[in-house]
Amino acid sequence: MSRKSVTQVLEAADAAGLGWDDVKDRADSEVYGLLFPGRGDHDSVFAQPDWKAVHKEMARVGVTLKLLHGEYADECAAAGDPAMSYDRFCRTYQRHVLVTGAASRVGHKAAQTIEVDWSGPTMQLHTGA
Repeated sequence: MSRKSVTQVLEAADAAGLGWDDVKDRADSEVYGLLFPGRGDHDSVFAQPDWKAVHKEMARVGVTLKLLHGEYADECAAAGDPAMSYDRFCRTYQRHVLVTGAASRVGHKAAQTIEVDWSGPTMQLHTGA
């Protein structure tokens, strides 16, 4: 950590009248909010879907992020709210999955098992006969 960063934190703590005993049992994010109120806060200009519901829908057969984004965009248009692009929708969903730990991780050993993830109706196998 740079000397300048340490100095800024100490100066902010002095200005707020906070010492180690005041913050030692608090989460880092809470301490940051006390020392630097308003810094780092960001509210998206886009309407936010219910990411838990999006994740639940993704478990259904035939459901894709493209389909869910289309439904989200239609709902935003009907409500007059600004909708995020498909790319941002996918990145924000991915961040939700990473932050909440919603993705399941199935462990397997190489060459012993195989997993196939189909997103849609099953395909019929055509042989060359």
